[in-house]
Amino acid sequence: MAPTDEYGKRAPAENPQNTMLKPEQKAEGDHSGKEKDVNFVVEWYSDEDPENPQNWTGLKKAIVLFQLCAYTMAVYGASSMYVPGEGDIMREFHVGATPAALGLAVYVAGYGIGPLVFAPLSEIASVGRNWVYIPTFVLFVILSIPTATVKNFAGLLVLRFLTGFFGSPCLANGGASVGDIYPALQIPIYLSCWTAVWFWGPAIGLVVAGFAVQAKGWRWGLWEIVWLTAPLFLLLSFALPETSADNILHRRAARLRKITGRKDILAASEIAQAQLTTGDVVWDALIKPMEIMIKDPAVLFTNIYTSLTYGIYYSFFEAFPLVYPQVYGFNIGETGLCFLTIGIACLIGISIFYTYQFCYLLPEIRKNGPRAPEHRLVPALFAVITLSAGYFMFGWTVRSDIHWIVNLIGVVILVTSNFLIFQSVFVYLPMSYPKYAASLFAANDLCRSAFAVACILFARPMFENLGIGGGVSLLAGLSCLGIAGMFALWKYGAWLRSKSSFANS
Repeated sequence: MAPTDEYGKRAPAENPQNTMLKPEQKAEGDHSGKEKDVNFVVEWYSDEDPENPQNWTGLKKAIVLFQLCAYTMAVYGASSMYVPGEGDIMREFHVGATPAALGLAVYVAGYGIGPLVFAPLSEIASVGRNWVYIPTFVLFVILSIPTATVKNFAGLLVLRFLTGFFGSPCLANGGASVGDIYPALQIPIYLSCWTAVWFWGPAIGLVVAGFAVQAKGWRWGLWEIVWLTAPLFLLLSFALPETSADNILHRRAARLRKITGRKDILAASEIAQAQLTTGDVVWDALIKPMEIMIKDPAVLFTNIYTSLTYGIYYSFFEAFPLVYPQVYGFNIGETGLCFLTIGIACLIGISIFYTYQFCYLLPEIRKNGPRAPEHRLVPALFAVITLSAGYFMFGWTVRSDIHWIVNLIGVVILVTSNFLIFQSVFVYLPMSYPKYAASLFAANDLCRSAFAVACILFARPMFENLGIGGGVSLLAGLSCLGIAGMFALWKYGAWLRSKSSFANS
């Protein structure tokens, strides 16, 4: 514990067994004659403190990363497990294709809104990560049961929104948890694993649900969400350790207060938290993400471009049910298998990203010191070009006289490009404003999800009216809009930050 006055001046950390409680001192400049209390701040006992998540063993970190990835994959997978049953839902509830697509859209809306609440909540030291993850995930599992049994369409939509909302903490805070346990230089490496399952989750959901819906109907596909997530909830409840350093030190301070009977033993986060009002918490949750985005042109462009890319990505996969069953004669299960190309694309994307990290960026950092955040965008500079190429390749090779493997190669190209763009952006954003990482991710998630909701609803009518070639070409053309912007961000990002009214404030 290290002593500090109420203005936060901290002395060197000491071993708690040898800590001397210094007498009360007057704060500098205080001539009131009253003495100020001295607080004793709980810190790590040493640089090797085993309770510090940064000091956990490689095996323990790998187990935590695996659980975070499984959690994220399950929630994203649940979004798409609804899709193979849309035809059955249309027939049972007598609704059209666009209303049926609302089941996916409201789920995406739910996990877009959720981070505005759960991301700031997990940053409060007395709450931490697990008190957000576990209670919300049990609600996700419980609500998935009536979702599979509901008897009316309105109830189905409400339940889909709620499951998306309560499933969102891992999508908002998963990256933050990765940052809790790995040092700064390693975060991009391990964050790529989390980003990969973020992409692969919907593909796995479609594969798993496709055969179930074909055999047993749409409800069976939604029951699979319960069967997959209930055991995972038990695993997280008993095996996922708290990763928030602030929460760990907060609980350590509470234990020491109980043992010693002293009320002046505090964690640094408790001192900071005592100065926050409810208004401050609400501001950080709802206003701060929008404030950063509006005041910083680099963040604004990043959010707009990733929203556009994400919406196009979701729109594109609405073409699959119109292509592989109708053009190539695939059944629902076989159409779902086509989404396994996403896994192949993620592996290729990780390989490219690791090559850049290990062969160029990390040696450069060791040689010349830390680089500007814009250096993290280099893989995206190539990806924004190949992204459009992948869309065009898919759109204009969907013909019965061209083998289906050709257009699936186009899928691999465009998904690899999407992966590299999002991985680069997810590393770039928190490096721009590390203190506001949670707010940056929350704003980005909200923008992406809002745009994706709109795209999901207009995608099917677009493909039916323009045809596959015309519809996908439109998406490819829209994806070209960000090419110049990404290169400008890479070249002028530092200058834009220097002109940012938020940074200057």
